Amino acid sequence: MSPKIVLFWHRRDLRLHDNAGLYHALRSGYPVLPVFFFDTDILDCLEDKRDRRVEFIHQALLEMQQELVGLGASLLVRHGQPVDLMRGLLEEYDVAEVHTNHDYEPYAARRDGEVAQLLQAKGIAFRTHKDQTIFEKNEVLAGGGKPYTVFTPYSRCWKRTLNDSFVQSYPNDQYFGHFLPSPPLPIPSLPAMGFEPVGIAFPPREVRDDILEGYQGKRDFPGTQGTSRLSVHLRFGTVSIRTLARRAAALSETWLNELIWRDFYMMIMWHFPRVYQEPFRKEFENVGWRNDEEEFGRWCEGQTGYPLVDAGMRELNTTGFMHNRVRMVVASFVVKHLLIDWRWGEAYFGRKLLDYDLAANNGGWQWAAGSGTDAAPYFRVFNPARQAQKFDPEEKYIRQWVPELGTPDYPTPMVDHAFARERALKVFKEALSKTPAAK
Repeated sequence: MSPKIVLFWHRRDLRLHDNAGLYHALRSGYPVLPVFFFDTDILDCLEDKRDRRVEFIHQALLEMQQELVGLGASLLVRHGQPVDLMRGLLEEYDVAEVHTNHDYEPYAARRDGEVAQLLQAKGIAFRTHKDQTIFEKNEVLAGGGKPYTVFTPYSRCWKRTLNDSFVQSYPNDQYFGHFLPSPPLPIPSLPAMGFEPVGIAFPPREVRDDILEGYQGKRDFPGTQGTSRLSVHLRFGTVSIRTLARRAAALSETWLNELIWRDFYMMIMWHFPRVYQEPFRKEFENVGWRNDEEEFGRWCEGQTGYPLVDAGMRELNTTGFMHNRVRMVVASFVVKHLLIDWRWGEAYFGRKLLDYDLAANNGGWQWAAGSGTDAAPYFRVFNPARQAQKFDPEEKYIRQWVPELGTPDYPTPMVDHAFARERALKVFKEALSKTPAAK
């Protein structure tokens, strides 16, 4: 009879080193078979079959496989619905336990609930672990045991609670001899799953110390190399949040705050899953959005006539990345200048961003709309021209993405800033006046 084994289910943790759940699996006393599922419930919803996020995952799996083969082990990769795939593995192997790391999104909670139910019916333990955050769920709470809903007091408590134990790396390497011995198992190709590789290089998973040290002064300027570009690696767990938090604490409190924002938004998503589809501040449910599809299309294509907005959208459409300062500007523009529901913009980013993270993306869009936790006041309306003058004064970034600027080929602004600002203030003020909570 085949020996009992433990399955470790990789999701947003595509690495073997300093991986919390994998560490516990390797110390379980059973041989460990690492598995990954290309989830058709997610993949079937992707319109673009050249979606580079799928390619990123595939590339990360190939790198993990290469390392595992060197250890005399293998990654097992399947394509289908997670519950069906897990059921199939239980028929193939004598499984003692399944380990994985927490995922906080609404879909993930439903998926994990279904898998847990399947395993429970078979008498198999489903053990989940914290890995992609420093603090999660109820670990940082306000008075009365309630979740924080404002970032600054949350971040203060986060920093007070932090000690070395929370950022210490798991010594997975010491237990690599506990992987299930196996010949290399085949990984489905992208074409076999209906996707096409693009072949453009992804950002490196390393960031230089001098970039982090200069982060506070350079992070708002899209024409300079002032940010880490690690967001896609954080999204898919090809780097450890604990390693990054240690470096941030040593080199840049400003960058550490960005990591804390990530924890904060995941905590908000966990406690208030309704924000996935609703404004956090309910008084913003009555905004009279215009939702003009033609204007939204011009924003998506980077044809608004506002160079910084257009540069950002073109960078997004071409590379899957957009500089954070520019994200704020383009979001403010579509929500305030065009009065288009923030959920439209959030969904568009969800289709295009390589580093798309539901919790952080939702939090950022609700901030721009004024409806979120630490929302910008509804009367704050970014002036795209002033933002460009302040943060791209030499037009290095704009010229890179809008080379036709200054020629007849570039459109005139689709709406006057002063007019759009007054219109937005009127619409938002009317919406808030209808809600008792706003009075």
